[in-house]
Order: sequence, then C-alpha cells, then structure tokens
Amino acid sequence: MEGLMDDDQFKILPEGCVSTILSFTSPQDACKSSLVSTIFQSAADSDIVWERFLPTDYQDIVSKSNFPFKFSSKKELFLHLCNSLLIDGGRKSFRIEKSSGKKSFILSARDLHITWSNEPLYWHWASLPESRFSEVAVLRTMSWLEIIGKIETQMLSPNTKYGAYLILKISERSYGLDSMPSEISVEVGNNQGSTTTAYLRLAQEHARKQQMERLFYGNRTERLKSRVAEGDGRVASEREDGWLEIELGEFFSGENDEEVKMSLMEVKGHHLKGGLIIEGIEVRPKH
Repeated sequence: MEGLMDDDQFKILPEGCVSTILSFTSPQDACKSSLVSTIFQSAADSDIVWERFLPTDYQDIVSKSNFPFKFSSKKELFLHLCNSLLIDGGRKSFRIEKSSGKKSFILSARDLHITWSNEPLYWHWASLPESRFSEVAVLRTMSWLEIIGKIETQMLSPNTKYGAYLILKISERSYGLDSMPSEISVEVGNNQGSTTTAYLRLAQEHARKQQMERLFYGNRTERLKSRVAEGDGRVASEREDGWLEIELGEFFSGENDEEVKMSLMEVKGHHLKGGLIIEGIEVRPKH
C-alpha cells in the first residue's frame, strides 16, 4: 500500500480502527500492510478485515462443500477458498481470486446441457485422473454438436466483468472437429448476445491446417464456412492445469439477477466428428 502513515502515527489508533481502515482496501493490500509494523500485522489478520473480503454468501458456499472443513479465522477461510472447492454434489467447482476476492465457478460437464449426451452411441461418460470432477463427457461420434451452460449472475461478484471458457481436451484419434468453425456465444437475460466462431484446435496447429485445407479442399471448405456466422475464428489455448480452453465470450455481472447462457454449437456441417472431451465451462473475472 502506498501513502501509509508511519508506525508512530498509527500507535495512537485502536487496533480495531486500523482493521476497519484495512477492510476498505483489498486482500493483496492487507497482506502487504502486515509487513509494515506489528500493529498492522495484528490488524491485517483480524476477522474484521477478512470478513469484508469474503463473498457475502460464503456461509452458503461452505455448506455446499463436498468435503467439510474447519477454519480458525476468516483469513484462513479466505485462503482456503482461493483453492478449488467442489460444491453441489461435485457438479461445480468454486474459488475466489486471491488478489481481489472475486468469485469464479466451473460448471462440470454434468452441469451442462450437451445434446444427446445420455445416448451411449454418441457420448460416453468417463473418469479421468487429471480432471477435478468425477466424470467428463467424451464424444464418440455424431454430426450435431451442441453444448450449453447456464449460470445466474446473483451467484457471481457484482459489478464485475466476466469471461466464459469451455474447458476441453482433444484426443489423439479425434476427427471432424475442426472441419468447419463452431459458433460460440454468451447471452445475458433477454439480450441477444453476439455470435462469433471458434476452431476446436490448438493455436499452433491453426495456420498449418488452414494451408492444408486450402490446398486439398479448396472451395469446399469455403462453402462449409459460409454456412456459419462470421467471426474471429478463435482457437484453443493451453491452461496451467493441463487442459485447453476456448473463450466463449464475456459479460458484465451487474446488480440485477439475470441468467447467463453460454454455448458452443456446430450443427451446420452435417459431418461426423469425435474425440472431443468436455470437462466443463469456467466463469471467471476478466482483467
């Protein structure tokens, strides 16, 4: 924190007053201030400070945890929630940002609407050791790809810009996933969101595959692409947890409670595709 008074000036203030002042900063500033003096260290660790940094509904979130846990202070609870916490019977993952206290959620594949995901001919549910959830959805083969996730803005931090990200893997034996772009969108409430496009492939593979498509398929590829909305052709990027993600879009979580609908669809190519693994959709603050 910048502009702090020196230690002697703060000695005349009660510790509770210092704690109240720190509670109007941020988790990051509170941690930095604890290094200033012993007065600040004690005040910065108080429940008064960390209660304010916690989500207002933290008690409800903790009660939904798959694995009950104990904590001795609000700071300890805050730091625990900075790690992923499985809630709602393991169908969601929750965490807060360490720097700001903003909330993030991952909706598991079981919490999404995936067309025909309960038909074993088209999809199957598998357990992967690298997944945070007990099951992921694996596409066997089908021509109709439709994945939709929904979340209420009241579950999120207010007055915050969010991004929605599809978390996926592409198996070595995948086929047909990037023959044409998928349409992606994010809609809030009754407002029609803008639709753009994405390719189910890694960024480093994108340029090479585009050249190959033009060389071998020529006009056929362009005719297929003309069926979908114009877009920026986003591609998957690697995450720190070993999965891939594609940004579906962004939105603003305001004061009103509204439903957010996030989707990826490829239903116009009419060609078979397979080898896509879906872990879920993450909704996290965007900076």
